Amino acid sequence: MTRLTAALAGAGVSWDQVASSRALAGGTFNTVHLVRLVDGTTVVVKIPPDPAGPVLRYERGILGTEALYYQLAGQCEGVRVPAVIAADLTPVPGGGERDGLRAELGRQVARLHTVTGNGFGYPSLAVGPLRDSWRQAFFDMVNAVLADARRFAVTLPRPAADIQDWFVARAAALDEVTTPVLVHFDLWDGNILVESNPVGRRIGALIDAERAFWGDPLAEFISLALFADIEQDTAFLRGYRSAGGTAKFDVAARQRLLAYRAYLYLIMWVEAVPRRFNQRQRDWLADKVFRPLEAILSEAR
Repeated sequence: MTRLTAALAGAGVSWDQVASSRALAGGTFNTVHLVRLVDGTTVVVKIPPDPAGPVLRYERGILGTEALYYQLAGQCEGVRVPAVIAADLTPVPGGGERDGLRAELGRQVARLHTVTGNGFGYPSLAVGPLRDSWRQAFFDMVNAVLADARRFAVTLPRPAADIQDWFVARAAALDEVTTPVLVHFDLWDGNILVESNPVGRRIGALIDAERAFWGDPLAEFISLALFADIEQDTAFLRGYRSAGGTAKFDVAARQRLLAYRAYLYLIMWVEAVPRRFNQRQRDWLADKVFRPLEAILSEAR
């Protein structure tokens, strides 16, 4: 029995119920299959890598994190996420488009940020226990990815100790965060699906929530404006604020945004080794991630 048929069986779907299946490209962690059943139902099956293989610490158990995110996010009025059929089955629609959609996305994200937890950190506890302060949890997260860099012999733009000091210099700004909010942390365009209907387009689903954590809602803005500046996304911010989201960009907020961007870039750079990216992918990361990270870390503390 293959892992695909085993996953389907775990959801109560036998192979004779499958009309067709095909692998989906674009992801770098899970193996993903689009499966159409004979009754017309379409499901997406996500299969994680071999647990014996090399992964980052925060990636342990992240399918469970994704399922938890959808369960909690689905309780927010007006937010559309995939329905979880079983541990690794999620049906999703598809599409693309902008501006009015960005405003709607802002409203959905603001509603998501009303979901709060009892501590800060990753739900899977792979990095460590939930913490009482965001400063403690975020430093756990940073230290974990730096430890992964050592484990996988990844060349960093600066020595790990210098990088730790750079983050510590921003601790006061982190201390302004006192409520643990559910943060997706991977809401780049590829994880925001859009569907068409007779009256136009709308957000179909927010997907791939494996990186979710309890933390600062401001951290959400990094992937929402990947390689860009969220302050320039006026449509998103208009929608976010109209639904009650708080988005102020004072000195402390910009310091935290810089720290979260550096953290995400560290993840993107370090994960390339255990995921065995090819040279073309690594060259792209060097241009889009490594050099910008180097510039960020060179800023005065």
